[in-house]
Amino acid sequence: MSGTFNRNERPLVDVRHLKQYFNINVGPLRTKPLKAVDDVSFAIRRGETLGLVGESGCGKTTVGRSILHLYKPTAGEVEFAGELIQTKRDIDELRKKATMVFQDPYSSLNPRMTVSDIIGEPLDIHKMYENKTEREQRILELMDRVGLNSEHASRYAHEFSGGQRQRIGIARALALRPEFIVCDEPVSALDVSIQAQVINMFVELQEQMGLTYLFIAHDILVVRHISDRIAVMYLGKMVELADAAEIYDRPLHPYTRSLMSAVPQPDPKIARANQRIVLSGDIPSPLNAPSGCPFRTRCPHAAPCCEESMPEFKEVESGHFVACHRVNEL
Repeated sequence: MSGTFNRNERPLVDVRHLKQYFNINVGPLRTKPLKAVDDVSFAIRRGETLGLVGESGCGKTTVGRSILHLYKPTAGEVEFAGELIQTKRDIDELRKKATMVFQDPYSSLNPRMTVSDIIGEPLDIHKMYENKTEREQRILELMDRVGLNSEHASRYAHEFSGGQRQRIGIARALALRPEFIVCDEPVSALDVSIQAQVINMFVELQEQMGLTYLFIAHDILVVRHISDRIAVMYLGKMVELADAAEIYDRPLHPYTRSLMSAVPQPDPKIARANQRIVLSGDIPSPLNAPSGCPFRTRCPHAAPCCEESMPEFKEVESGHFVACHRVNEL
């Protein structure tokens, strides 16, 4: 956690009413929109880490890719450093300042390229060096920064362990000296013993380079360790957003409470007293999302009003946003 961001400063990333729909074939000449991200708004301050959590398929990764315009958003606005991202030129400029670390280090690296060429690829695309010596020097600097030896430069990705491959991916992401990185479940494919090393490296890099992160994960313990604030998603919607400690100690949305109740407690007394909230039913398909609140079909507190309208995502306490009709009653 950086903790160095200025709360009053204009956000580095401002996402407003983001929607990402994909048309899915459901029959002969018939399509239906799959609402992967449905009206999501949030801001990330410079130097901050915003953790984004939720079950698989809730739209977390799609949010990250839509911010970077790897997917063209169906609707909504993304503002970066005060500039609205609209034209192809805006997107090209954004790609120099914002980048992504992908989930799977096995599939996100080209097996036919050496480590040197993988890390140097962004430098080649954006022509960020004067000569080959400068390029080589920059690649070796990046490798050193993520804990790779210079003799690894001429080797291929398949010769490395999962943790080392993810370090290669992180070095590639740092090549253009970005301000903002979307970390898409960057440790979920790694052994638990390696996860802590990689997360600590993200923290160190943030302190050294003043980076801002959107850190996507389904493991709430991982997110809590690195995040200043945490946002919770369910079925394409944002349901809660607050400071990391606040979300962890005082979750207000029934879905967040269920997630938190499943977190293992090291203290046996607390673990015994902790009531596990088990949700009934399965997550509905985003193709056939329930009317009103998307969580109502599994919520123990659902009322008729939950079926009629989607609750507004609003600030119920200072810096604590929740989308729940019954938040004041629970």
